[in-house]
Amino acid sequence: MKSTAKDWDEVRMAFSTSIMVDTSLSSLAQNLDAPDWPIKSKEETPSKYIDLNFEEVVELLQLKGQKPERIDQLVSILKETLAFDSPFGEMVTQAEATSARENQLLKNMAKLGIPENFPVTLTALEPGTLEFCKLEKLFTLGEFAVFAQGMSQNVIVGGDFKKLLNALSHVDEAALAEVLPFRKGAKGLHLAEALAHVTRYPDAAARAEIATTWFKDDLVAIEKDLAAGGTLARHFVLLGKPEVEKKAAALLKPHLRIPAGRAAAAAPVEEKGKNSGLFGWLFKK
Repeated sequence: MKSTAKDWDEVRMAFSTSIMVDTSLSSLAQNLDAPDWPIKSKEETPSKYIDLNFEEVVELLQLKGQKPERIDQLVSILKETLAFDSPFGEMVTQAEATSARENQLLKNMAKLGIPENFPVTLTALEPGTLEFCKLEKLFTLGEFAVFAQGMSQNVIVGGDFKKLLNALSHVDEAALAEVLPFRKGAKGLHLAEALAHVTRYPDAAARAEIATTWFKDDLVAIEKDLAAGGTLARHFVLLGKPEVEKKAAALLKPHLRIPAGRAAAAAPVEEKGKNSGLFGWLFKK
């Protein structure tokens, strides 16, 4: 192993005051674009190790089936996180002093029609990044933008925190569409794309409920179209992925408030001799 007792004592003492002390080691590693922490448990956080001395940590890691050298990765994760974490107090002060008028990220969001009060929880950011935003009390995209704009230049960020930051900075619509319910070539955020992102999560139904509450205007527009004889398929075809379209539409159906006589407009389409299902018409010849 490369790490020494001195290395460990230095990093564990410094990390004892970090706001990330109770963040999972796996999440910290992901945010650093580093190799994942091999022990999968919610209890695997820095706080479980920093009260132990060097020998005790090595012994504990061995009890968990790890070689003594695993402490090198632990030291590395904590050190690199500290480099990211230490300027946070400075960032907050700078962010508070940065007016919206001077914030280029907010300007770009306005150009794109992205609302500042859009909840971070409705984005497709990775769990580790969402946990970080929660710890930093970044609940909206506007708060994310102000925080990011005030970050010290020597702070290194990774993962999809960096992806969203770069996408907003450079107005990269393709990258924005990967983490936000954004439609390339159009302004604003959209319910169909939000539901498409939601399909990837185990709690998709709960997230869909939040999305339909947020995108009330989109929901009303879809309901009016269905009541007038339109089809649900047309509102999801722009996603370009039939399986995702089908799943997203299924998540929306419980939230539709349309007259019983128009319910057929939201029902699956079936044709003899041809592909059936809600999006079967996509494959007609």
